[in-house]
Amino acid sequence: MKSRLKELRAREGYNQTELAKLAKVSRQTISLIEREEYMPSILIAVRIARIFNEQVEDVFIFEEGEL
Repeated sequence: MKSRLKELRAREGYNQTELAKLAKVSRQTISLIEREEYMPSILIAVRIARIFNEQVEDVFIFEEGEL
C-alpha cells in the first residue's frame, strides 16, 4: 500500500507529532505508515483522511495485487 501521508503532511505544515495527536495515534505510527511498514486500521485511515479533507482512497493507494 502506498501512502500520500508525507506529501499531505508537508502541504498542511504538520510535523509527525502534530499529525499523530490529531489522528489519536503515536508519532511512531505515523512514521511507520509513511515508510510503508504499517497498514493502518480503517478507523485510523478515516481519521487521517478527514484531517486532510481527502477521501481515504486518495490518501492510501492500493496496488491491484493487494486487493
